[in-house]
Amino acid sequence: MTESELDIHRSATEIAEALRADVREGLSAEQKWLPSKWFYDAAGSRLFEDITALPEYYPTRAEREVLAREAAGIAKITGAHTLVELGSGSSEKTRLLLDGLRDHGSLRTFVPLDVSEAALAEAVEAIQAGYPGLDVRGVVGDFTEHLGLLPGEPPRLVAFLGGTIGNFLPADRGKFLRSVRDVLAAGEWFLLGTDLVKDPETLVRAYDDSAGVTAEFNRNVLRVVNEVLGANFDPDSFEHVAHWDARNEWIEMRLRAPEPMRVSIPGAGMEVSFEPGEHIRTEISAKFRRDGVTAELADAGFEVEHWWTDAAGRFGVSLARAMS
Repeated sequence: MTESELDIHRSATEIAEALRADVREGLSAEQKWLPSKWFYDAAGSRLFEDITALPEYYPTRAEREVLAREAAGIAKITGAHTLVELGSGSSEKTRLLLDGLRDHGSLRTFVPLDVSEAALAEAVEAIQAGYPGLDVRGVVGDFTEHLGLLPGEPPRLVAFLGGTIGNFLPADRGKFLRSVRDVLAAGEWFLLGTDLVKDPETLVRAYDDSAGVTAEFNRNVLRVVNEVLGANFDPDSFEHVAHWDARNEWIEMRLRAPEPMRVSIPGAGMEVSFEPGEHIRTEISAKFRRDGVTAELADAGFEVEHWWTDAAGRFGVSLARAMS
């Protein structure tokens, strides 16, 4: 795998600048926060892959069940020449879509986009080995910024899987969905995975597993800040918290300081103090209902043409067409 096989739209310098801006804004706020996208360096990407195999973490298995059942039909409906995957990670579930499109005879190009160059390079190499002759164009970038730069000929199918849409606050979610619509021509397709509202116990367990893998993943955001900005966080001293917010219908992941702390972040030009019990919110993961998904996609310019769930009704996958 060579660097030339990836389209890199965010350099190491630009990544550091973006992280610096987020750290300055988030850790100077009255209620501290950091964006969840900073979990995903190479180590964070590996930890997330470990999470998807945990017994408590049902979303990956539930979504895979839907894709295994429906991939051939999705290929027939869309006839896509290009499959674009946003936030691709290992691209494991995407192989089901690739197989469906290949068997249908329409597939020409696969475009995985991910913020982690290391994880993307590994995924692209694996896909190239498994699909000889397929044009694989890995894009290193942020799917909130670089959608307009994606290669590939129409008709395109853009897949945003794993329930990652839930990591956006509602206003940002609408803005993102509209940005996806803006890069598609009328009649092109958007495949969206959404975790559904269910009992709080099941939800909390999925984000606070007994083996502590999610806790390590959560703390990895502090390791990224240490690595990129020279901070002196002691990640292991922060406690992992998963909280169900019933009013907003989302899970919040937080890191809690159990005692007073003062952290230096030279690369951001700041020092940050923590009171005992003070939190950093590191992720929200909104859970959805079918009518809400349909309405949000309609507001962004999409019409939902198909809706599927796993047998247990835990996870929803919608196939929407870009409206004219």
